[in-house]
Amino acid sequence: MFNRTLVISDIHGCYDAFNRLLEQAAYDPADDLLLLLGDFVDKGPDSSLVVELALSLVRDHGAIAIRGNHDERFVHIARGGNGEAEGKFFKHGGFETFASYVGKPAIKGTSPEKLIMEFREAVNGIYAHHIEFLEQLPYYYEDDWYIYVHAGVNPRFAANWKQQPKRDFMYIKEPFHSADRFLSKVVVFGHTKTVDLHGKPDVWFGKGKIGIDGGCSAGFQLNALEIAGPDLLRTIKVPARARIR
Repeated sequence: MFNRTLVISDIHGCYDAFNRLLEQAAYDPADDLLLLLGDFVDKGPDSSLVVELALSLVRDHGAIAIRGNHDERFVHIARGGNGEAEGKFFKHGGFETFASYVGKPAIKGTSPEKLIMEFREAVNGIYAHHIEFLEQLPYYYEDDWYIYVHAGVNPRFAANWKQQPKRDFMYIKEPFHSADRFLSKVVVFGHTKTVDLHGKPDVWFGKGKIGIDGGCSAGFQLNALEIAGPDLLRTIKVPARARIR
């Protein structure tokens, strides 16, 4: 039985902030359940280091990692997918991920198709275990009091939220954000920066929902939600080193 649950989301390649937050929270695998709500890659400078650390925390210390939309896109591209995922990759932080995995920045003027091939070759080489890790991540986790997802829960599936479309777990914003409480458990989520929810990067407490994405890769902060019981909550935060994207 753990004394605390620590929840972190949307690390987005911010390896330094991730380590500082774990230190600030005094994370102890013997006493704490660590929940990571997805989007380990893209935007920040050190996606490969973040994934490696998350993988080791899950494998060696019993942490639980959830799938984010950026993680799923990463797997899709690495496995040879094309089309929409490739088009979005470089528009949403993929250049930083390319540099982290390939070991050098993308050469200006190189076609996206060639860059994808170079990226795919690197990831399927020494980082094949990262693909395997990310592609098996679940869409949600729950305990006695909370539901943990990357993006949220669709109110239209309140009667059986586990049956909502998989895309909703990773992408939904509205009508989730503005809905009155519709589940018995509180939903803890990331995906949407809290500065977009209440004008500041601190953890957002809504109606039956808690948003924790502090927008670290946008230069704000990385948040952790500490849960020691149904009403025993504390927030922990560390600032981003500098604006990344």
